[in-house]
Formats: sequence, C-alpha cells, structure tokens
Amino acid sequence: MDAGGPVQSMWFEDRGKEPMALAGGTDSFLHHPYYQGQVEQTPPHRPGDLAGPGFPAPPDRLAGHQEDDVDLEALVNDMDASLESLCAASETAPLLHNGQHSRGPTPGARVLQPQAAPRQRVQRSQPVRILAVRRLQEEDPHLRTSSLPAIPNPFPELCGPGSPPALTPGSLPPGPAAAKQDVKVFSEDGTSKVVEILADMTARDLCQLLVYRSHCVDDNSWTLVEHHPHLGLERCLEDHELVVQVESTMASESKFLFRKNYAKYEFFKNPMNFFPEQMVTWCQQSNGSHTQLLQNFLNSSSCPEIQGFLHVKELGRKSWKKLYVCLRRSGLYCSTKGASKEPRHLQLLAELEDSSIFSLIAGRKQYGAPTDYGFCIKPNRVRTEAKELRLLCAEDEQSRTCWVTACRLLKYGMLLYQNYRIPQQRKAMLSSFSTPVRSVSENSLVAMDFSGQTGRVIENPAEAQSAALEEGHAWRKRSTRMNILGSQSPLHPSALSTVIHRTQHWFHGRISREESHRIIKQQGLVDGLFLLRDSQSNPKAFVLTLCHHQKIKNFQILPCEDDGQTFFSLDDGNTKFSDLIQLVDFYQLNKGVLPCRLKHHCIRVAL
Repeated sequence: MDAGGPVQSMWFEDRGKEPMALAGGTDSFLHHPYYQGQVEQTPPHRPGDLAGPGFPAPPDRLAGHQEDDVDLEALVNDMDASLESLCAASETAPLLHNGQHSRGPTPGARVLQPQAAPRQRVQRSQPVRILAVRRLQEEDPHLRTSSLPAIPNPFPELCGPGSPPALTPGSLPPGPAAAKQDVKVFSEDGTSKVVEILADMTARDLCQLLVYRSHCVDDNSWTLVEHHPHLGLERCLEDHELVVQVESTMASESKFLFRKNYAKYEFFKNPMNFFPEQMVTWCQQSNGSHTQLLQNFLNSSSCPEIQGFLHVKELGRKSWKKLYVCLRRSGLYCSTKGASKEPRHLQLLAELEDSSIFSLIAGRKQYGAPTDYGFCIKPNRVRTEAKELRLLCAEDEQSRTCWVTACRLLKYGMLLYQNYRIPQQRKAMLSSFSTPVRSVSENSLVAMDFSGQTGRVIENPAEAQSAALEEGHAWRKRSTRMNILGSQSPLHPSALSTVIHRTQHWFHGRISREESHRIIKQQGLVDGLFLLRDSQSNPKAFVLTLCHHQKIKNFQILPCEDDGQTFFSLDDGNTKFSDLIQLVDFYQLNKGVLPCRLKHHCIRVAL
C-alpha cells in the first residue's frame, strides 16, 4: 500500500484549523461546537487542490524520502488503542486506514490489527482525524466517552411519564417527631390543669394557650410564675424563656402558677417611678436625662449603676448586715469600707449570668428578714439548698422594685424590649379588624327623643349620650318601683343591689386586709390596680383596695338610705350609686375623690 496518499489526506483533512493537541486524550476536543460543525462541512481534497497562495504544492521528492514519511500504521494503531476505552462494554471491529468500520472482508483492503509492540510517542503538532470517532458514536449510541462516566439517576420515579413532578409525602423517610412534655399549671384558687406542650414552647406561648382554653381576655398581662414554696421564692418567667428548660431546674415541690402581672413591662412606660434619682449613677457619656435611662441599660457599652444600702444575709448564717451595694453589668458588689466604690473595697456578692431574681414570699418568718421587701438572687443549679441563696432586703417597695428591674434589664437587655414591643405590633396590625362591623339595619338607626309630644332626631352626639344616661337612670328607677309594687322579681331591690356585684371578677368576697394587699402586690404595683372585698369591721360595708404610686390604699364603701332605697357611696353620701357595678363604672371614667381612676382589676380564674 502506498503510504503517501493516506498521510496527506490525514494531514490536510481539516484545513484552516489549528493543530489539536493530544495531551487531553483523543476525545477531549469532540465537544467543541466550531470544530464539529466544520468537520461535517469539509469536503475531501486531493493533494493537488491545495496549491495556491500560502499552500505551495508538495515537491516531487516528497515520495522519494522515507525519512520524511510518517508511520501510518503506528499512528492508526495508537488511535485504535485509544478507542478501545470507548468500547469496553462490547467488542468492536478494528478500524481501517480510512476510518470506516469493517463490515466484512473487502477485496484488496488490508485489515490492521492492534499490535502489542510499544507505541511511538505522537508529536503534539500532529493533527488527528476525528471523523472515525464521530461516526462511531452516531452508529453506536450506547457508547459513551471515558471522560464522562455514566451516573445512575437517584430519582428514577421522577423520570416516568405518569409520575408527578413532586415527591409524595410517603416517598420521604419519616423525620424525628417533636418532643412533647406534660406540664402542670396551677391557678390562684388552687385548681390545676395538665397541658401537653412542645419542647420549644415559650412562656408567652403557654400563657396564650391557657387564655384560650380558660376563655379569658388576652390583654398580654398574663404570666407564668415559677413558685418554690419550700424556699419561699417566686418569680415571673420572661416571655422568651423556654418552659421545659425552666422546669428542668425546679425541684419536685416547685410548681407553675398562672397569674396576672400588669407591672411586667411598666418600667418601659414610666421609668421615673421605677428608678429614683438617688439610686442611679449615670455614666459619663449620658447627659443625666431619664429619656436615655433605658437606652443606657439596653446598650452593652454603657450602663448606669444602681447603688444604695441593702440588708444582706451572710451565707450559712442567720445574721443580716446592712451594706453599701452597687449593681453593675458584671454582677452585684458590696463595699467593705462604708460607701467606698474603689475597686479594692468592692467584693462580689453574686453574678447575674447563671442566676435568676426572685421575690421573697415570707422573708420575715422564714429567713428572719428585717423588712418585708426582700428579694433573692438564686443560682440556676440550686434546687433545695437555701444555704447558697443570696438573700437581700430593701427599705421600701420602691427600692426593691428598682433593684429587681435593674437586674432584669442587665441580664436580658434587648430581649425584654422585644417582648414588650411584640404585643403592641400585633395590636397595631389588627387594629383595622378590631372595630366590629355593623349591619345595615344598625347603620340606619338614629338617636330619638320621645320626651315631648312628638319624637325628634338628636343630631348632637353629646346630647345623645346624655339622653342615654338619663334613660338608664330612669330605667333603674322604674324597675325599683315595679319591684316595690310586688312584681315577679325574685329578690327585693335592696337585696339585689347587695348581691349583684358578686358576679364580677373584681369582687373577691370576704378576704382579709393582708390578703388583698398580697394579691395587689402579686399582680403588679401599677397605678389604678384595684379590687373590692367585704369589710371585716362593718358587715354591711365594702372596701375598695387601690394601688397608687406603688402604695396600697383602702377606701370604705358605706351604704346609705334615701327615700327608702339603699345606695352606696365613697364620699359620705355626696355621690350615690344604686349598686357596686355602677360605682365601679363611674370611677373607671372619673377620678372623683380617689387618687387615680380605676384602671386594672385583680382577677382569679379557675383552670
């Protein structure tokens, strides 16, 4: 066979292209789009057709010099060996010198068999004929290149024509179920309820669940109280605390209480009432205004110090000492030399990071406290040992509230402010839906006056409101006269006026003066918090217990008679009311002789 023709045909097959290197393998350039398009469009040429500018005709001496010839057989054998990796799955026929498959024995054709002789090193400047590889892939589609191994489809069910495009719920493995735990919650009247909660449920979430199940009004003042009767301590859980995590630090005698606390975030509204000026030491960056007080507490770089004298109980002893104490972000310190705040005179009393702040329930009786305004810094690891508790006592209620509030702010910081803002943001979002939608018939109603011979429409809203009040008073008088004349009322009007208030939440019945004060303190010393109870000194009278400026005051409600009818009055008969419901409604709108209006009422619910 003449080797000159095939050599020239192989050399000039892809005219006008750069020589391809073989370093990446024989199939590394198959996917080049420009090259693939030009291969199919390039017609075969003869050696004589390439003569022209830039392509001089080959000299005649080319065929006579064997040292310039290329070993075609070795080159084809090298191509066959490289293509064997493509046909590993099935046996393929060897390639002829023109790149065609061997369909059978062709007369005059020489079949080239792969040799076991060592391959010659192919020069990088030699181009390679790729037509044989392309035709091999076209005729045998099951063949794949060795550089791209076949990857099994991990989702074969998605490739079917009848399968849905998304995974069905049963096709996924079941995930771990959320952990649940039973929590027992007690109310103020001793009733309890076992609630199944998730491990990630916060105190706010549990309160909202109890409010829903108890059919209470959700005014964002319900709290979960951690109560330790054996230690005489209790505290309100913060809204963001996890209930399960807190329960893991409680002893078997401890329990959760469901209670109102109106003073939970009152310090954000009235900081002046919670932080007296003599107890606050301002930092140098502050200008001393109370508007920046809470900002400095929430700021991690600057924080005011709370200072003052406290009664401190020594650890492991029954004695109490009056020391000068200052509260900083790093902890609570006492001075060993008077009121000196020099670093060498300060001694660490307790840290706030791994501790909680509690109020003493009966400090005088259980711990011999000098005052009734005690609080405690309890480490979370302590369950039943009272020796490790840091017990302190303030001189008055305002001082204790200041110390406890400052400890909460230093420990939780911005979390408290976020807990305070979340209910307000929700209320603002739902404000457009809070107003009840009136029906068409209600919108067509107008205020009418039938006092004269003919009725008239009242256009002035103030006149319509006063007319409604007068009509209400007239209705009460008419009902009283009907009862006196022997109507079918089951009770006498005087008896009805003395028992109708017992259906209200703000009436607590026959409780003592001390018990009423304890309830007011538990539910928050805020202005306008009140309750009504039976008087212990006068069986026919009642007592209004009211909180104002963190002080509890009592006002006696005496009965009085006028024209044979019993009334109730707070100001010695100047303002009379037919029953206690009317009295409470009036003082919720008017201050009158009270120091402030009635705003919040103490309530106890049964779970």
